[in-house]
Amino acid sequence: MHVLFFIGSCLLLAMIPGVSSAVILRQTLRGGRSQGIAATLGNETGVLLWALAAVFGLSALVIASQIAYDVMRIVGAVVLVVIGVQSLWQSRRGRTGPSRQEAAEERAPVHGWRRSYLLGLATILANPKAAVFAVSFLPQFVPAGANVPLTLTLLALIWVTVDTLWYLAFVWFVGRLRLVFDRPAVRRRMEQISGVVLIGLGVRLAADAP
Repeated sequence: MHVLFFIGSCLLLAMIPGVSSAVILRQTLRGGRSQGIAATLGNETGVLLWALAAVFGLSALVIASQIAYDVMRIVGAVVLVVIGVQSLWQSRRGRTGPSRQEAAEERAPVHGWRRSYLLGLATILANPKAAVFAVSFLPQFVPAGANVPLTLTLLALIWVTVDTLWYLAFVWFVGRLRLVFDRPAVRRRMEQISGVVLIGLGVRLAADAP
């Protein structure tokens, strides 16, 4: 029952729209399911690293150091704003076909996959809020008398598994609708929306205090 409650909590948290879902949505719309999956795997690699850091107390060091926290916060904000500006710029170009970059990634899928993976990874690693969340979320589900490091590690793996399954389902669903999103007018509108959302998230992250 305790594990089921934890799994349900992880699922509900995954369903809340945020930075990760915005980046994964953008990559799926721009490059299809393969790019969305790559961004998902990058994001979940970062989630796992933050969760394991919480297990070994490294996340607490980031939280305790105001300078480290602020540097990560600003870097993460810059990454989000840059991605958002790119989306707005792409929407202004108003092309009916893929951009040169997108066309190159279609011809070189490995390169495109790596780019989306690193984007997902960088987005989550540069977000100090993920460190704060990992430290505050996981310990709540450690039963009294349990082996704390082992239990936290198992909870971290469950968290990442649930998160991954949710985003893979999300990518699959968006991929099913991509024929609609590929229409030039709809594509431009989605680029505009994703750009504004990402810039807004970046500004909010930059303004957030620990």
